[in-house]
Amino acid sequence: MASDKSSDIRLTALFLDMLAAEQGAGVNTLDAYRGDLEDLSGFLARRKSTFQTADTQLLRDYLGDLDNRGFKSSSVARKLSSTRHLFRFLLSERVRADDPAAILSGPKRGRALPKVLSIADVDRLLTQAKTAAETPEQSPLQKLRAIRLSCLLEILYATGLRVSELVALPLSAARRDARMIVVRGKGNKERLVPLNETSKQAMADYLAALEATHREQKKSSAASKWLFPSSGESGHLTRQHFARDLKELAAATGIAPRLVSPHVLRHAFASHLLHNGADLRIVQTLLGHTDISTTQIYTHIVEERLKSLVRDLHPLADK
Repeated sequence: MASDKSSDIRLTALFLDMLAAEQGAGVNTLDAYRGDLEDLSGFLARRKSTFQTADTQLLRDYLGDLDNRGFKSSSVARKLSSTRHLFRFLLSERVRADDPAAILSGPKRGRALPKVLSIADVDRLLTQAKTAAETPEQSPLQKLRAIRLSCLLEILYATGLRVSELVALPLSAARRDARMIVVRGKGNKERLVPLNETSKQAMADYLAALEATHREQKKSSAASKWLFPSSGESGHLTRQHFARDLKELAAATGIAPRLVSPHVLRHAFASHLLHNGADLRIVQTLLGHTDISTTQIYTHIVEERLKSLVRDLHPLADK
């Protein structure tokens, strides 16, 4: 039957295997593609069709359905990208003789920059985190958690790491003589990221507190290979736990929690660097973006800085 979804499941599995093997796609990327294609397959099944039989008009109907279901334009664009990638794969593997997604056009996407904290706001967060870490009226475990949060925040703002990269840093990242850390990012690709003195000191203070807590609990400080160990399944602090702690810190600082997340701090890192004159290509490297177009969401920051330079420094500018 044309509406049998078993072929879609098989083709999705083959497609994901290709992404993992040939493009080094990570778990989160594969999960995102899987979710998008399951959604597409479900729509096609309701129309008595599959990946092998769908035509261009049916795929246009799918995009319209996404709009009717209230998906944001950015989500529709992502699902369209997944759809195009799948049908290119099916064509290259000769599963299909045509590519019905090739001429599809998606919604126009705005270039709005995600929420970005000001330098003053980040300073307030850092100060609040340090104050909490130095508060005497707390248990040893509470103090360790406060010091850990301060350390996480210092590293994140100093490096612009993805939250998944941050929480999974190895213990070796905190070597006292380290000026750079090796980060394993998307697609299992490695890059070097510099550390500043403040983040290095924050790691040293955190490790000292961690070892002291282990001594009190008579645990081995070498029991984990992770810088931020946890008793959970992954063995290290989870993204969700850090994000929750960060929102609590924001509330204590007087900043609306909805405006603060690990990703917002990553954007703050990039935005503040560019605002202070960093080259876009350097920021691309630091963020681990494979394509410069991903980093170009920050282009307006560079443009505003150039305008201000011309306004302030050009001899014929209005004074």
